[in-house]
Amino acid sequence: MSENLPLKGIKVVEFTHMVMGPAAGLMLADMGADVIKVEPVKGDATRKLLGSGSGYFPMYNRNKRNLLVDLKSEAGKAAVLKLLETADVVIENFRSGTMDRLGFGYAAIKELNPSVIYCSEKGFLPGPYENRTALDEVAQMMGGLAYMTGPPGQPLRAGASVIDVQGGMFGSLAILAALFQRTVTGKGQQVTSSLFESTVFLVGQHMAQKAVTGNAAAPMPARVSAWAIYQVFQTSDDQVFVGVVSDKQWLLLCDAFGLDELAHDPAYKTNNDRVTNKQKLLPIIKETFKQYTKADLMTKLEKTGLPFAPIARPEDLFDDDHLNASGGLVDITVPDGEFKGQPIRLPALPIEMDGKRFGAHRDVPRVGQYSKEVLVELGYNEKEIAEMIADGVIGAE
Repeated sequence: MSENLPLKGIKVVEFTHMVMGPAAGLMLADMGADVIKVEPVKGDATRKLLGSGSGYFPMYNRNKRNLLVDLKSEAGKAAVLKLLETADVVIENFRSGTMDRLGFGYAAIKELNPSVIYCSEKGFLPGPYENRTALDEVAQMMGGLAYMTGPPGQPLRAGASVIDVQGGMFGSLAILAALFQRTVTGKGQQVTSSLFESTVFLVGQHMAQKAVTGNAAAPMPARVSAWAIYQVFQTSDDQVFVGVVSDKQWLLLCDAFGLDELAHDPAYKTNNDRVTNKQKLLPIIKETFKQYTKADLMTKLEKTGLPFAPIARPEDLFDDDHLNASGGLVDITVPDGEFKGQPIRLPALPIEMDGKRFGAHRDVPRVGQYSKEVLVELGYNEKEIAEMIADGVIGAE
């Protein structure tokens, strides 16, 4: 393990499943925290999800250790309480009241460990909705994001677990702030992030539009764009997104594609002029771009410095030149299922510190891989560990 990671020495105990909680722990783990994931004796059920859920566990659980334990048994509870005595941070994303019923709620852990930072990842912050069951999709629907994403009358969730991941990110942000504050006050605290409020934060720009202009924001497919050229265009063989968001970029476009007549036409001089005359302008631009292949168009656009993008699928990103050259993909091993043991590459944290990216210093844990190691660190001997495994209190390899 790298010796100079920024969160080295911080111990995190994670009671999480699915995406939101594990994402928060992942961010801390990548930055060097010792994250110990508490799983049921047979392993986190997230490991066995099919279809769109099959990527959750390998994506959000690298750089962690694990302890498989029966939290309802007295011996298991005692072991976990020992672990929590030494924790700097606790993360949980179970339904409200679950951790309290198990004896691991904030009030109980604060008595045991007053300096602990206790992060609850919830559907809602305190208020009338706080006891509702929430999912990423629920939050997107009621938080306005699905309305803004789909065509009018056809709300559509975003194509990834954006709210789960953002909720985890806000949780990790709050944890870091609380750790910093603890260096001043010496005190721990409970922090909470949520799915619903994370969604509302994302649509804040649309709320501001209504407040500032008096006009409600239309769903993105039906919006009146602030720019005339800002969409997907068809080339001779594929599609490319192109945006022109300034008068300087407009002149660059005209120069690059030999559109001198348009460059000098007063009807297109300013951005607002181009938006006003968009219906006349767009057919010309579309026909121009159709004369190029995707590769040739992108080469020309890159030389001019104009915003553009190929329309990539997630599977295309494994071979992306930039990601592979810049440390944007992390090497891990599939921990479970049909492809167990297969090497794959998954996205790194999208940040850089001191000129370096964060990678994998520990593979995704196998079922029960670290249970014995964690118990030894807590002071259990081999005989005690063997008895706990035999009694079904602990799951281990």
